[in-house]
Amino acid sequence: MGFALGGAAAQSNLRIGLAEDPDVLDPTLARTYVGRIVFASICDKLFDIDEKLNVVPQLATAHETSADGKTVTLKLRSGVKFHDGEPFDAAAAKYSLERHLNMKGSFRRPELASIESIDVVDPATIKLNLKEPFSPLLAQLTDRAGMMVSPKAAEAAGDKFGLKPVCAGPYRFVERVQQDRIVVEKFADYWNKDQVFIDRITYLPITDSTVRLANLRSGSLDMIERVLATDIKTVRDNPKLRLVTAVELGYQGLTINLSNGPKADTPLAKDARVRQAFELSIDREALNQVVFNGEFVVGNQWINPTNPYYQQAFPVPKRDVAKAKALLKEAGVTGRMSLDFMVPNNPETRQVAEVLQSMVAETGFDLKIRVTEFATSLKQSESGEYQLYLIGWSGRSDPDGNSYIFQVCGQPQNNSGYCDKEVDAWHNEARIKSDPAERKKIYEKITARYLPQGSIKYLYHRRVLVALSDKVDGYKQMPDGLIRVVGVKLK
Repeated sequence: MGFALGGAAAQSNLRIGLAEDPDVLDPTLARTYVGRIVFASICDKLFDIDEKLNVVPQLATAHETSADGKTVTLKLRSGVKFHDGEPFDAAAAKYSLERHLNMKGSFRRPELASIESIDVVDPATIKLNLKEPFSPLLAQLTDRAGMMVSPKAAEAAGDKFGLKPVCAGPYRFVERVQQDRIVVEKFADYWNKDQVFIDRITYLPITDSTVRLANLRSGSLDMIERVLATDIKTVRDNPKLRLVTAVELGYQGLTINLSNGPKADTPLAKDARVRQAFELSIDREALNQVVFNGEFVVGNQWINPTNPYYQQAFPVPKRDVAKAKALLKEAGVTGRMSLDFMVPNNPETRQVAEVLQSMVAETGFDLKIRVTEFATSLKQSESGEYQLYLIGWSGRSDPDGNSYIFQVCGQPQNNSGYCDKEVDAWHNEARIKSDPAERKKIYEKITARYLPQGSIKYLYHRRVLVALSDKVDGYKQMPDGLIRVVGVKLK
């Protein structure tokens, strides 16, 4: 390869700056958002999403759900190869899904829990037999749960598969140096190779966003993800750079500890009127202006206002200090209320916390900000060591993925201990219905109950901010924030 570098055969290399180093590159065991960005080049999925969140074909070309909703039949793309040359077929699809379901330590198991069994109908067809109808299933298959792995490579590697993943994506894994780089190379036998124009991609984790941007400006990176909102102007003013954005699928908000351990013993936890007073003390638009130069999108629900499931009947509430004080009086709250406010350690989050602190102080809430390392804060939220927690969720394309695990009694992300059996029943009903209009009506009931009484106050939705050099052509941003490389060219 060395001798060709001077001539026309020089290899094109797309260098992408990541905000963190991903965790294990095994789609069954992986947990991080940044890992999903890398998987977008190496592991194709059964389905993908488009800009409007429609489910579109990838390794599966068609799907059919039976009248009772309990059988989903998938037609698979023919002529697909894994990176080790093994064929992708119904047996491989069954293997991959069963690995997600059964492997020790799998994070995909809850996402696919509705599947009872999988039948190979013929080499190009599989049948998923469900325990009960589950409308978000196809949306789950547009993410890691739908990623297909080579059975031969996975069997040989066992739990070490993540050190050298073998999938069916446009790029094959070459090497990884922890905290330094991940290198992938164009796969010659990719099913859609006519749309793959770049020879190799190098992912470089650079946690400091200022340093990431400096590397892009100097030309040592071609693309970076998670630009700071305060750096948007710098990128826009630079003729050599371009910014692409999409409103995130998830949300940023405040989780209130309602019943998880002794710290939940507060009027805020015990009385919904106090929680409403707290919310009425907040001016979301002012928060957006002060911290993010007005670049983010204010919201009050678990999906953003551009989402088809957003409930227009429940608009973002305006700040109303007089009404907040009246509600506190009605709830018998006198004097100032001191609250332990856990805040993950990063500059933007700390600033949000300080703005909130000064807003709610006017109505009598005294927030004691406790800056905590991110992973530690997650552990402490699980064990109830907080009264208020500033935390978001990166979001899923189906609204169920933003609400069920937080709002249903005893669910894995319900660290606040909110529990309402009627809300649970509605959530389960929304999972059984497949008609979006019917589902939206059920979510309207959940919204009406949860917004005033629930444990999460939704505040705003970030923009996915990806900056790229003017040498990069053909890049489109999807709302899930991932960097898809098919169709991208390097001038």
